[in-house]
Amino acid sequence: MTNMNFEHARRNMVEQQIRTWDVFDERVLDLMLEVPREDFVPQALRSLAFNDMAVPLGHGEVMMQPKVEARMLQALNVRPTDTILDIGTGSGYVTALLARLGKHVFSVDIHADFVESAGTRLASHGIDNVTLDTGDAARGWGRRGTFDIIAVTGSLPELTEDIRKDLNIGGRMFAVIGREPVMEAYLVTRLGRDDWQKEALFETVVPPLTNAPESHHFVL
Repeated sequence: MTNMNFEHARRNMVEQQIRTWDVFDERVLDLMLEVPREDFVPQALRSLAFNDMAVPLGHGEVMMQPKVEARMLQALNVRPTDTILDIGTGSGYVTALLARLGKHVFSVDIHADFVESAGTRLASHGIDNVTLDTGDAARGWGRRGTFDIIAVTGSLPELTEDIRKDLNIGGRMFAVIGREPVMEAYLVTRLGRDDWQKEALFETVVPPLTNAPESHHFVL
């Protein structure tokens, strides 16, 4: 596929998949047009970069559908001053999007090869406000402090206390909760030390986060 065809396919993705799925934030729409998704898809699957599907990455992991990524960004409403935790680096595409919107992204993945390849992709696009870590962040990533934004790109069977403790007051977290075939995407906002708001956004299905905890229920 030529660069011109990639541009055409990217615009069709935004107009036909993302905008029609209730994404109205022009910052998000412009970003999805600007960041070349095809450069973050495995080479053999570049032709699928703009399809309305979860692109496989290996290790049983996938890139979320473009419309899910866009709805996540719209809900999180990332500000230029925000410090972000990205749990599940994967291809590095969501990391790139978050980095373009916020101040700094700490991105962690349990698979070292994902972290290595994502680092190469991010560097090739001059995205340097990212710190990549290899490790298990299923119970949070407190070693990097606390965050204004937390994006969890693998699903969780339950919403627990483990990850939310890393969120600053006023911070927002995106997480997909449940078990296949019934999962719901939520925006969780920390209003105070022990004050939380949970908003259901949409139904979707995302592979589970490796080692996702199932104890210490979080009830709003």
